Amino acid sequence: MSGRIILLLTKIIRQDAGTTTESAAVMAFTLIDPITNPFLLPFDGRLSMRALSTSPVDKDGALPKDELKERLQVQVEALHDLQRKLFADKRFSVLLIFQALDAAGKDSTIRHVMTGVNPAGVSETSFGRPTSTELDQDFLWRAVAALPAKGKIGIFNRSYYEEVLTVRVNQELLLPQRVPGVSEHPDGTVEVDVQFWEDRFTAIAAHEQYLARQGVLVLKFFLNVSREEQKQRLLSRIDKARKNWKFEAGDLDTRDQWPAYEAAYEDVFSRTAKPWAPWYAIPADSKPYMRLKVAETIVAAMERLNPSWPELDDVEKAGLEAARTRLTSED
Repeated sequence: MSGRIILLLTKIIRQDAGTTTESAAVMAFTLIDPITNPFLLPFDGRLSMRALSTSPVDKDGALPKDELKERLQVQVEALHDLQRKLFADKRFSVLLIFQALDAAGKDSTIRHVMTGVNPAGVSETSFGRPTSTELDQDFLWRAVAALPAKGKIGIFNRSYYEEVLTVRVNQELLLPQRVPGVSEHPDGTVEVDVQFWEDRFTAIAAHEQYLARQGVLVLKFFLNVSREEQKQRLLSRIDKARKNWKFEAGDLDTRDQWPAYEAAYEDVFSRTAKPWAPWYAIPADSKPYMRLKVAETIVAAMERLNPSWPELDDVEKAGLEAARTRLTSED
């Protein structure tokens, strides 16, 4: 499917001097129809984090680990074939965005799902604290520089969404960005303009709409781990020597901010879940189940994108025949 225009109904409510007005209906381009499964988040902004499951939600959750792994392998092989066609086709690229709280399993999911794909056709970027060079640019700049070329799959392990998640929860991180609408009081508190975060959400949605127009299939995954499961995984990192390297004391500080992160994620999903860049909230308390569902969603979306082997025109086919004649005529 080469894309289509959709009528996106929006509801913008403005209140001024006791009156309320509503506006709606903007035209938007979507590359494919979003994959509809139990994990697709709504596009109407009506979402509660507490309603999102951290445990399996379908019958596959009852399958033994070995069977989940076998089914994952089937998806990995399908992804391998799709990636080869994507690379040869060179009409589209795929951007996979992974967001999660600590210990949800982002790294292992990326590793298990992408293990069978040709490394030449994949790039992974992890976004940490911005460098001084990156702070001199707009907040999307470093992500744009890491976008996948046509024919390739790009993976963002965390992403520009940190700018409306971690930065929103810890607003002092805005100060080095030196952006309008942010000020520091003498007591060290940070004041952010009331419209600031809404403007960032708008910028992100517009950026992702632009990517769709350029042939980039954007799929966003939130790996949803429960607070109790996170605790057990953090303890495992402390108790098992081979996992000690994974543990960071700062993870506990972030854990203490759990309610603030829940509120921030809820706003992110409500403002940026769009048909051209859907969010999928994948239950993460079972890693084998989570990996399978991520892989199934990617494969289904890429199948709908329908990359194909390039077909030669008559002139190119004639060139092949000339090459054949030249080769077969050698002594």
